[in-house]
Amino acid sequence: MENSEKLKNSKEVIAYLAERFPQCFIADGEAKPLKIGIFQDLAAQLGEDPKVSKTLLRTALRQYTSSWRYLHGLKAGQTRVGLDGEACGELTEEHVEHAKGALKESKEKVFGARKDKPAAKKAKPKAKTQPKSESKAKLESQPKPAAQPQAKQQPVDPATLKVAQDVRVLLGSSPVAATVKEITRDDVQVELKTGLSLRVKFEHLIL
Repeated sequence: MENSEKLKNSKEVIAYLAERFPQCFIADGEAKPLKIGIFQDLAAQLGEDPKVSKTLLRTALRQYTSSWRYLHGLKAGQTRVGLDGEACGELTEEHVEHAKGALKESKEKVFGARKDKPAAKKAKPKAKTQPKSESKAKLESQPKPAAQPQAKQQPVDPATLKVAQDVRVLLGSSPVAATVKEITRDDVQVELKTGLSLRVKFEHLIL
């Protein structure tokens, strides 16, 4: 990115902040709790920076602090940090509880809407149901051995998914062991045991 190039969106601003203030902002993984009033510090530091407007900076900061990875980092005993990584007071219990509530509410909105969609899709094949012969009905009433291997592949519940959790990713014919690095509204960033990092959809993860 050229020095004269103006940042266009919140994602670019957050990446720029992580580059300028690496002890405070983190581009990937669980984020650190930020100092209260850090926008004023940023505005003072970047006031003459032609890349960042105050409006976009405020929007990016709001997006950063409402992201799941940031809310995951707001835990009891954690210390807030300033632009240079300096300690700026511990999180209060009130702020921790607020973060838990905001995270739960956000996940319920996303995953609640997703659970409604598959139900509508499953209803369509029923319209094509044809009368079954007696022999077919007997065969289908028998226990199916093929269902047992699927029981071992327990789907991940997105609402309970956490950063640093060990999961398996459905790649090809066999699952691959991986660790969760970041959770967003749409997908999950995981790191395979080989060190490879990639983003996958929630439905591609199993325990």
